[in-house]
Parts: sequence; structure tokens; C-alpha cells
Amino acid sequence: MRISYNWLKDFLKIDKTPEELSEILTNIGLEVEGLEEVEDVPGGLEGLIIAEVLSCEQHPNADRLRITTVDNGSGEPLQVVCGAPNVAKGQKVILAGVGTTVFPLSGEPFKIKESKIRGELSQGMICAEDEIGLGKSHDGIMVLPSEAKIGVLAKEYFNIQSDTIFEIGLTPNRSDAASHLGVARDIAAFLRKDFKMPDIAAVSFGDSQNEIKVSIENEAACPRYTSLTIKGITVKESPEWLRSRLLSIGVRPINNIVDITNYVLHELGQPLHAFDADKIAGKQIIVKTLSEGSPFVTLDEVDRKLSSNDLMICDAEKPLCIAGVFGGLSSGIKESTTSVFLESAYFNAVSVRKTSKYHGLKTDASFRFERGTDPDITVFALQRATKLILELAGGEVIGGVSDIYLSPIKPVNISVVYRNVQRLIGKDIPNEEIKAIIGSLGINILKDNGEVLEVEVPPYRVDVTREVDIVEEVLRLYGYNNIEISQQIKASLNTSPKPDRELIENQISDLLIGNGFHEILNNSLTKIAYADKPDEAVRIINPLSSDLDAMRQSLLHSGLEVVAYNQKRKFADLKLFEFGKVYFKSPKGYNENKRLGVFLTGDMNREQWNNVDEKVSFFDLKGIVDGILGRLNIKKFQTRDVTKKSFSYGLTYARGEQVFVDFGVVDKKTLKLMDVQGEVFYADFNWDIILKSITNNKIVYKEVSKFPSIRRDLAILVDENVSFASLKGIAEKTERKILREVNVFDVYQGDKLPAGKKSYALSFIFQDEEKTLTDKQIDLVIQKFILNFEKELNAEIRK
Repeated sequence: MRISYNWLKDFLKIDKTPEELSEILTNIGLEVEGLEEVEDVPGGLEGLIIAEVLSCEQHPNADRLRITTVDNGSGEPLQVVCGAPNVAKGQKVILAGVGTTVFPLSGEPFKIKESKIRGELSQGMICAEDEIGLGKSHDGIMVLPSEAKIGVLAKEYFNIQSDTIFEIGLTPNRSDAASHLGVARDIAAFLRKDFKMPDIAAVSFGDSQNEIKVSIENEAACPRYTSLTIKGITVKESPEWLRSRLLSIGVRPINNIVDITNYVLHELGQPLHAFDADKIAGKQIIVKTLSEGSPFVTLDEVDRKLSSNDLMICDAEKPLCIAGVFGGLSSGIKESTTSVFLESAYFNAVSVRKTSKYHGLKTDASFRFERGTDPDITVFALQRATKLILELAGGEVIGGVSDIYLSPIKPVNISVVYRNVQRLIGKDIPNEEIKAIIGSLGINILKDNGEVLEVEVPPYRVDVTREVDIVEEVLRLYGYNNIEISQQIKASLNTSPKPDRELIENQISDLLIGNGFHEILNNSLTKIAYADKPDEAVRIINPLSSDLDAMRQSLLHSGLEVVAYNQKRKFADLKLFEFGKVYFKSPKGYNENKRLGVFLTGDMNREQWNNVDEKVSFFDLKGIVDGILGRLNIKKFQTRDVTKKSFSYGLTYARGEQVFVDFGVVDKKTLKLMDVQGEVFYADFNWDIILKSITNNKIVYKEVSKFPSIRRDLAILVDENVSFASLKGIAEKTERKILREVNVFDVYQGDKLPAGKKSYALSFIFQDEEKTLTDKQIDLVIQKFILNFEKELNAEIRK
């Protein structure tokens, strides 16, 4: 949500800088996520100055150029070559001197340099309207009135305003702050200042001359409907001040009527809708629902099929608007409109939210109605818009205000115990201070007996319904930073389960980050098309979109989306990991499992002049996987070839049916589906099983061996159905005392080998805890390995 600093100053006097106000807003719960400087004119006319043309002569080398001398008030006239046909001696003009950056309406900004044009020196530029963003004309230079003073800055002459925009991350519960009024109200409460409401038009109520009659058939979805008709208006472009206000907060101006409704929405938080009154058939408005599948064309020219739950604003013949969400094409405001029917209503939040989700429509109006607007501001907002329309579009109010409000929404009464406030906050705040804070928030104090406050919460605070909500409001305004940390230390027995899940997760995160990885966090909602087992997928009943219609069954696809996103932005060398949950449906109910996904792609090291490009490989991923399991002291497991269809090849570490991790190369079909380039190496850890397996792990001290380890390598040709696990098992069975590790560092299958064969390159690590091993001892063990490999697997040693 974008909030204008200058706009806030219309509500109250602010003696704080935008930076100071930003800190205040964040501290009171309206977190400022960013500050942005904006100006009425791009560049703010910075560096431009009012000057006078002292002389104007024909350029000797160009028919369409003039050589002028210009006085900018510095005391030394400047020579400027100008191509404008209307330049003349004695004119007051706008000069861009050398070093000034000019911001034209079209094209990129450029800096003025001293140069020679057709052989004559030019020390600046005399500017046209469009060259500095003040207008669209390029017929000639901009000539100012003769009373303009030389040397005055152009931004001062034209009164160019700058503004600061607060980007506020509004939480869903704070619908009351979804406007400049709401934010100003919070600031006034914090600063204990008064704020003023905007001026409104004095309009009569319930006049019998109302031409357009309103009836409500669905009062539950529309408790209040306020309206008014204005005739004789002129639809045209909005004045500059209104356009600038809207543009500063990111709203595109359309015409004066639509712009006024948008202005009031962002000013007061009350959505309005303007109808072309002459297009309302039968001179009546009916608020009702229509039958399922009824056609309706919205303002974006999309033909939609309505739900039977959609609340519609209709005339005697047809629907005109989806209530609280989006207007219809047939009744919109056009240049030919001369009469406007203005709506200011209070719609049920649940009804609007369902309709908005059903049609996939997100508008500024639905954003506010979904969260709950103020039922008591509808008339005020209507009067505010009426005043602006009469000023900017002319016209006359016909028949006064129609206000249908059959069952008024009452304020919420709450009992607040002072002691509870102090207990929950953790500080003895004086009763008078608590009472003053509550009162500053617009909450009425009905009764105070010294121990209990009886308060009345206005309807616009839809999030304040309980005593604890009042306590939260007091804490918010009192200041979280003003609550001291207690010096008292309290201890209790720790009965938390072992191992500590968060501690283990943090340790592995630190290990990965230390190895150059970055942590990612993805949405658990994904496409059903990504599900490995569609029959077991957890589907979303009312999805936000077709891309978010199921709970993920794997971390793979969401991680590959991150890989693709980075590759398209020239970040191809990626080391990523994610802790997240996956979801499945079974006959017994829903299952939720924690996983760890690890991704490697691109080059192993960052590009540098003294580094050789080296692509990541399967064995880089294997080193990471072994490192994680080693850090968790998981040692005894079986190794087998991976069978998951998302891998081209890889390994699985498991104990029987309990799989710790599947890792390998992601298959090309999956990479193509996700639009990922190159190879991606992926490891999928079953984190729940890993944590369960280390429950009884104990840290045992063991002295580091004083004697060195020795490595030997073997290249072995075997049948293609022989797994690494078989080779490793034979080696471990052959030598139990000094064999420490068996690893595979290369696997080859190709046309250089006999059909049905593949080659493993194995490494063996030997170490004796009591003495240094000799080559003779190692050679004997290697010979035993060779004999057993040949005997049991018909293996052939490659030399």
C-alpha cells in the first residue's frame, strides 16, 4: 500500500521528516517497507533557470539555427545555438546550462554539454515544454511572461512539488489503515494530536424527487447502500493536482469522475462507484444475486459467467456491476456522460471475498471490502466525492442522498481490566496512560471505576472485538521498544524431545552455507501437473489460481522454478537448499513430511580470471550428501541405484525400507518441463526419517589417529546390472580391519566398452589405528579384492 507524505499533511500537522515518520509507523504496526521520492515533473526541473535572450542572430552556416546570447543572472552572458523558430530578442526563457540533466517526455534523460554546432559555440539549451516535461508542445521554445525574474530557479517559478511515498506492508487485520485517513489517524494517536477530516458538500437527505430508486433484495450481503445523482457534469481530464496525487501512489488517471472516486477511496478507504445515470434502465437500482451462469461483461471487456452467490448491482433490465469488485462495460463513465449515479455502499466482507476469488479479480475496492470497511463513513465519502465533482466537473445534485440502512451495525462493547493490560504487556503502565491511549484511538470510554474500563469500539475497527485486542492496541501505541527486558531469570526443566529439530536443522544449514549454498523458501502450493502421484495429491478446494491448485509432493519442481528464474537473469552457477514440507493424501487421512532438497548446477566455483571453469558433477553432490550424513553421525546404510523417475541416474542411501536420501541427476524431461538449461544435480533427504534415526545417537570421543591413511584406486569392468552397492559389500566383507571407506568416483557406459558392460572407478581408503601401513600390506588386500570381484561378479580389472 502506497501512502503519500504530502497527503498525510492534509489531515494533520506533521513536524517529523519522512524518515522519522517511517520509524514511527513501523513501531506502531504499519511496517514501512520502503521510501520513494517522487516529483510532479521528472527530474524536478533541477538545474533549470529563468533567463533572458539578449540577442538573436542568424547562424552563418545553417538556415534553421540562431545564435543567441542569454543572461541567466550570473553576470556573464552565455552563447547558445537554438533551432526553435520562435526564439527572439527580449524573451524570458528556460535555460538548461552546461552540466544540467534534462528529462524529456519521451526518450532518455541527457546531460547538457558545451559543444560546437555547425562551428559555433553553444553553452546550453533553451528549452521547449516537452524537453523538460512541462507539456507536450514542441512547436518552439517555452516563452515566459515578461515579469518573470532572471536567475530564478525554474522549480521555484513553477512551484514544483516533491513528495515521499511510504510503501506500507499492511497486515490483513488492519483494514482501518487502508487509506490516508487510517494512517493519519494512527499517527495522530501516537503523537496525541488532533486530525481534521476533509471538506464535504452539504447535501440534503431523502428528497422525494430522487429519480433513481434503490431497493435491496439481499440485505445480508449489502447492509447499507448510499447513493446520489448529479446531472449536467462534464467529463474531461482531471486537473494537474489530482493527477499528480494519483500518479504518486501508482494509480493511473482516467477522467475527472473516475479519478475522484479513486481519490476518495485512497483518501478515506471507502470504495465508490460511478454509473452513467442515463444508462440505468427503468430509473431503478436493485441489489441482488442472479442465476448461476448469467453472462456479464466487465470493464476489461471480458465476458464472465456469474455465480449464483455473486452480489450484483442491477437496473430494471440488466446487471451493471459486480458489487464491491468490478464495474460493467455498459454503464461505465465515458466522455459523453452528462449524468452520474454515485454509489457508496457497505458490502459483506465474506461475500465480496468469495466473488473476488471466484472470478480471479483483485481491485482496490475488493481489497478493502474483503477486509471490512467502515459502515459509518459511506455518507461522508459520498459527500466528499460530490464536493469534488461539483468543483471539477460542474453539475447539480438531483434529489439529495438516498441512504438505505435497515439494520445498523452497532459498536462493540468490551470490558478492559487494567490489571490484565499490565499483566499481558509485562509492565506497570499507569491507568491514566492506558486510558489516554485507548481514547486517542477513537475508542469511546463509557465507564471507568478505577479497576475496569467499559469501552465502545467503533465499527471500522473490525479487528478489535476482545479485551486482548484492546491490550494489543495499548502495547502498539505505548511502544514495544518501551517494554524493558526483565532482569529476573526463571528456569524450568527442559522436557523437549530429542534431538532438537531446530538445532539440527540450523547445524545442517550452517554446514551448507559454509560450503557456498544459499537457502531458498518456496510456496507449498503448486500445480497439480507437478504431482508425481496425482491420486495422492492434496487438492485445494478454492485455489487462488490454476498455478496454485495443489499442495506440493516434492521440493524438486519449486526448486527448479528458482533455478530457471535465476538462469534467465544470468545467474547460472547455483548452490541451493530448502527445508520444506510435502503433502500426500491416503485412505487414512493426510500425511505431511519434512524434506531437505539440495540443488547444484553450473560451475563449481564463481567465475574469476585465475579460476578454470569446472562444471559441478555427480560426485560434488555426493560429497555434500556424505558430508551431511557424516555430520549427523549416520554411517551404517545400504547403497543402491536410485529408482525415482525424476532422476536420470543416481544413488539411494537407505536402511531396509527407510530411505535417507535419493540423489543424482534430474532427468531431461523434468528439466524441459521447468524450462531449465544444463544439468541439475538434486538430493532429496527424508528429514523425518533422518531425525528419527539419530534419536539415540551419542557423541563418543575418539582420538584422531596418529597414523596416515592410504588410498588406492581400481577400474573395474562389470555387467551393467551390477550396482556399486554389490562392489562395496564384497570389499567390506573381504577386509574388515583396515578398510575405512569405499567410494565411486566415476561410472562409464559407452561405445568404447563391450555391449552390456559398464566401468566403475573405485577408491579405497585404508588406515590402521596402531601402526603405519606398508605397500606390501595394501597390495595383498587389493589382490584379495580383485580375486573376489572376479569370482563373485565375473569382473575384469581395467589397466
